[in-house]
Amino acid sequence: MIEVILMQRVEKLGQMGERVRVKPGYARNFLLPKGKAIRATAGNLERFEKDRIQLEALNLKKREEAERIAERVFGLTVVIIRAAGESGGLYGSVTSRDIADACKANGLTVDRTQVLLEQPLKTTGISQVRVALHPEVVIPIGVNIARSQEEAEKQARGEDLRAGDQAEEESLEAELAAELAELGAAANRM
Repeated sequence: MIEVILMQRVEKLGQMGERVRVKPGYARNFLLPKGKAIRATAGNLERFEKDRIQLEALNLKKREEAERIAERVFGLTVVIIRAAGESGGLYGSVTSRDIADACKANGLTVDRTQVLLEQPLKTTGISQVRVALHPEVVIPIGVNIARSQEEAEKQARGEDLRAGDQAEEESLEAELAAELAELGAAANRM
C-alpha cells in the first residue's frame, strides 16, 4: 500500500486533503497521472499545507460553477438513434463517448470521462446516466435510445412500443388464420 494526499474528492475514497492508503497500481496508473492525488512525502505535505487555502478556494469556485450548470441542465434528456432488432436489442452499444457527444449537441459540454456509465447500454428505451460535472456535483441525464426520431418521441411520451408491436403481430396472425381457413374451405369444395 502507498500513502497519497487527495488533491480533489475521489468517489469511494475520500475528500480533498485526506491522506489515504491505496494500492500502488491505482496510485501509479490513475490518481497520480490525473492529478487527483500526490505522494504523501514530507515535502509534498508541507507544500500542500502551504497551498491548501488556495486549492480549497479554487475547488469551491469550480464546484459553484458546476452547480450553476447543473441547475441549468436539470432534467436534460438526450436522444440517440441506433439500429436495433425487433426485440429492442441494439446492433452494438451506446458508450460514454456517444452520450458525451449527444450532450454536446444539446448544449452541455462534457468529456466522455465525466459520463459515469457502469456498462454500455445495449437496448432501446430511456435510461438514466450519471454525469460528473465536478467531483462533488453529479447530475442525472436521461438517455433515450431509439431506432428513429418518431420512436424516440413515442418513448418520451411514455408509450409502450412493444405493446403496439404485439397488437400489430396479433392482427397479422388473425389475418393469416382467416386466409388459411379460406384456403382450407376452398380446398374442401374441390
